[in-house]
Amino acid sequence: MYSPPENMTQTIQHHLPESLLLVIFGGSGDLTKRKLIPSLYQLFKQDKLPIRFSVLGLGRTEYSDAAYREHLDEALQRYLSDGEYDASLAEQFLSGVYYLPMDPASAEDYPKLREQLKTLDERINNPGHYIYYLSTPPSLYGVIPQHLASVGLNEEGEEDANGDPSAIRRIVIEKPFGYDLQSARELNEIYRKSFREHQLYRIDHFLGKETVQDIMALRFANGIFEPLWNRNYIERVEITAVENMGIESRGGFYDETGALRDMVQNHLAQLVALTAMEPPVQFNADLFRNEVVKVYQSFRPMTPEEIRRRVVRGQYTESEWKGEHQRAYREEDKIASDSRTETFVAMKLYIDNWRWQGVPFYIRTGKMMPTKVTEIVVHFKPTPHRVFATADGSTVPNQLVIRIQPNEGISLKFAAKVPGSGFEVKKVSMDFTYDQQMGGLASGDAYSRLLEDCMLGDPTLFTRSDAVEMSWRFFDPILDLWKEEDFPLYGYPAGTWGPKQSDLIIEREHSWTNPCRNLTHSELYCEL
Repeated sequence: MYSPPENMTQTIQHHLPESLLLVIFGGSGDLTKRKLIPSLYQLFKQDKLPIRFSVLGLGRTEYSDAAYREHLDEALQRYLSDGEYDASLAEQFLSGVYYLPMDPASAEDYPKLREQLKTLDERINNPGHYIYYLSTPPSLYGVIPQHLASVGLNEEGEEDANGDPSAIRRIVIEKPFGYDLQSARELNEIYRKSFREHQLYRIDHFLGKETVQDIMALRFANGIFEPLWNRNYIERVEITAVENMGIESRGGFYDETGALRDMVQNHLAQLVALTAMEPPVQFNADLFRNEVVKVYQSFRPMTPEEIRRRVVRGQYTESEWKGEHQRAYREEDKIASDSRTETFVAMKLYIDNWRWQGVPFYIRTGKMMPTKVTEIVVHFKPTPHRVFATADGSTVPNQLVIRIQPNEGISLKFAAKVPGSGFEVKKVSMDFTYDQQMGGLASGDAYSRLLEDCMLGDPTLFTRSDAVEMSWRFFDPILDLWKEEDFPLYGYPAGTWGPKQSDLIIEREHSWTNPCRNLTHSELYCEL
C-alpha cells in the first residue's frame, strides 16, 4: 500500500566533492572573462568551491599559464562590481587556474587534454572529477562530446554505496541548444551516445536569478496567491525582456540566431513555464522539471493564419537617440545589408489546460529598446462593478509585477482611497526589493548560483532534453513561416518600444506595460 513521505517538502541533499576540475572550452572567449571567471571568484570569496579546485581553460589562443592568469586578473578588475575585487584573493584564486592551447574541433588534440587532466589530478589529488563547460560557438556543441567520449573522458565509473560515481563527469551546455526541433533532436541523440541525461546541464542563466526563483516561492509558499492564480481571477499575463543596447560584437552569431532563438525559445518560454506551472508534490529536480514540461505540452499550437495575427517580428533601424546617431541593425559589423534577422519579437500565446484556459500570455523581447528590463506583469480581472471613482474615470485593476532585472523585486498594485473628502481612489503599491530587504542582502549572481548547483550535482534549474524538444515543437512552425518572403519584418527606430504593429496583438482595450511611460513610439515605422 502506498504511503506518502512524512515531509512532502523534502528535497534531495546534494554535496560538493572535495576536489574538482572545471574545464572551460572557449577559455579565451568573451563569456569566460565576463561571466564565468568573475562568478567563480565570487564563489571562492564565499568559500563555496571544493577544497581542492582548479580551472583549466582551453582555446585556440596561445597563452602560458602566467599570461592567462594575468588576462583573467584584468577581467576581474573590469567586470566585478565596485568593491568586489581584492588583489590578494584574486591572486589566490587564479593560482589554481591553468591553460591549454588546443583546437576543440580537432580529435587529435584530445589525447593531449587527457594527459593534462591527469597531471592536474595529481597536483590537486583529484580522482578524475571533471565538469566541462562549453563556452564555445554552438557549432561545436555536437563535436566536443564525441571527442571527449573518444578518449574516455565521459565515463563516470562505478557508483559507491551512496550512489556517487568514482569519477564525476558533467557537461554544461550554453544556449541555444539547437536551431530548430530537428537540430535539437540530433544534438540530444549525440549526447545520449556520449553521456547520460543526469550528466547534462543545459544552462539558462535566467533561472539562476533570485527573482526568477522567487516566482516559485511567491506562488507555492504563500496561501494568499494560489486561490487567485487561475483563469477565474487573472485577465492576462505580460512577460517583457528587453535591452537598451544592440548586438555589440556578436554580429556573426546573432545574424544566424535572431531574437526568437536567442531569447524567446529558452528564456521567455522558461518564464512562462514558471508563471503557469502547477506546484510539484515535492521540490526536487525531476518533479519540478516534469511540471515545466507539462506547461510546454499545453502551449496551444498556432495555424499559419494565427501566427500572422499573433506574432510580430521587427528589426531596429537608425535613429537619433541619447543625443547620438544610432545605426541600423543592417549597418552593424558582420551583418548583411539585406538581413531579415529579427531583433524584436512580440507574441500572444495560450496555454490549454484547466488553470489557464482562455488567458492570453503576451511575451516580447527586443534590442535597442528604451531601457533594459525583464519583468512579469500579472493583470488581475477588475471588480465586476465600479463603486469608487478615479480622477480620470478609469478602473484600477490589480497588478502583480515581478521585476527580474534591474532592481530585482516584487510590487503588488492595488486601489486605495485618496485622502480628503469624497471617495476617489488611486493606484498604490506595496514593494519588495532585494537590495533593501532580506537583511540587506543583494540578489546573487546568476552564473555563480548555477555553477554552484552543477558542482553540487543539483540539476533543478537546468533544462531537460524533453523540455528542449517540447519548446522547439511549439516555436518551429513560426520559424518555418518566417522563411516565406511575404511574412512581414517591421522596422522600428532604435530607442523605441518596437514596431507599432506589436500593439495590435494586444486586446483592443489594453496596451503593453512599458516601464518608461514618458517614452512613446516614433512615427517612423516601415516594413523592411
